[in-house]
Amino acid sequence: MKSTVNYYTVDDGFDNLSESSSDLEEETINQPIEWISFNQKFFTTAILSNRGFPNAYISSNPVGIDSNTVKSCLIKISVPVDNYEAGHDYYYGPNNYQILKKVSDGFARNIYLGWTPVNWVNKFLIIPTFQFLERFISNYGIIIILLVIFIKILLFPLTYKSYISMAKTKVLKPELDAIKEQFGGDMQKVQSEQMKLYQQVGVNPLSGCIPILLQMPILFSMFYFFPNSIELRQESFLWADDLSTFDSVLNLPFTIPAYGDHVSLFTLLMTASTILYTWSNAQVSTVQGPMKSMQYFMPLIFMFVLNSFPAALSFYYFVSNLVTFGQQALIRRFVDEEKIKKILDENRKKNVTKKKSRFQMKLEEAMRSSEDVKKKKKR
Repeated sequence: MKSTVNYYTVDDGFDNLSESSSDLEEETINQPIEWISFNQKFFTTAILSNRGFPNAYISSNPVGIDSNTVKSCLIKISVPVDNYEAGHDYYYGPNNYQILKKVSDGFARNIYLGWTPVNWVNKFLIIPTFQFLERFISNYGIIIILLVIFIKILLFPLTYKSYISMAKTKVLKPELDAIKEQFGGDMQKVQSEQMKLYQQVGVNPLSGCIPILLQMPILFSMFYFFPNSIELRQESFLWADDLSTFDSVLNLPFTIPAYGDHVSLFTLLMTASTILYTWSNAQVSTVQGPMKSMQYFMPLIFMFVLNSFPAALSFYYFVSNLVTFGQQALIRRFVDEEKIKKILDENRKKNVTKKKSRFQMKLEEAMRSSEDVKKKKKR
C-alpha cells in the first residue's frame, strides 16, 4: 500500500493510482503534467518538466509478481521534440518532507501525512518540532520522549479542563444515580431530569468531551508521521533494531489472524499503559454497567492493530500514556472535590431564580414532544 504512481497536473493538481487495490490500476492522463513519480514508503523516483508533458499512460499491477517485487508500475510519457531539447529534471531520493517541498509544486505530497486537519498538525507542528530536536540529539528514542513531553505541555490546559469536568460529574454521581432509580426504565425522563440538574449546578456535560476532541488531530497525526518518517529507518533504540518497523521480541510458530506471527514488546507495553490510564479515568468517571467494561476492550483492539506498525509509534503512545497518567495523578492531588461540591451548590442557589435560556426551553420542549409521541405509540 506504500507503492504507487503519483502525478501532478496543471489543471487538477495532485492525484495518484489507488494504493490499496489488489487489481490492475491504469489511467490515461490527457492534460499538461508537471511531474510523475514512482513512490515507495521511503524513496521516490520522479521526472519533472517545467513546460509540462502533454499526456501520459500510467499503470500499477500487484498481481503475478515474484517474492522480490511488491508491484509492477509503468509510466509512458509523450515528450514533444522542442520540449525534449529544453531538458527535464529527475528526482531520485528520500521521502524527506523538507527536501520534497522544495522540488516542485505539490511534490511533498509524495509523503501522505493524513487528511485535513491532521496533515496541518504534521506539517506545522510535529515535523518542525521533530527536526528541531534532531539538530541537538542523535538518539531518536530520546527525541520521541522529548516530543511527547512537548505535546503534553502544549495540551495540558485541555487535559486539566477535561479532568475537572469528570471531577464535577463524579461529585454529582449520587444525584444522577438517584434520578435513575426514581424514574427506572423511562430513559427520556431520566435524561430530562439529568439535564435539569446539570443546568441547575452550571455543568456542561459535553465540556469533558470537547477537550478530548480537540486533541484527536494530534493523536491521529502520529499514525501518519511515524510510519512515513525516513529519519527513523534503521535507527535502533533499546531492543528495537529499527524504529521504522515493528520490534519483534518473539516469533510465533503460527499466524494469529489480525495480529501476525510475532510479538511487539512496545505494543504490549503500550496496551498495558493504556489499560492503566483507562483504570485511572474510571476512578473519576460516572460510567456504569456494560460501558464501563467496554472501555477496556479498546486497548486490546489497538494491541492487534499496532502489532505490525513501526516501533516508534507504539513507543510514542507508551510514553504518552505514562506522562498522561503522571499528569492526572498530579492534578488529582490539587483538585479538592469538596471545594467543587461547594461551588456547584452555590451555582444551584444562583440559578433557582435565573430564567431559562432559549436553548434550554427548546431542549425541554423537544423532550416533551418526544414523550408525547412515545405515549401515543403505546396507546
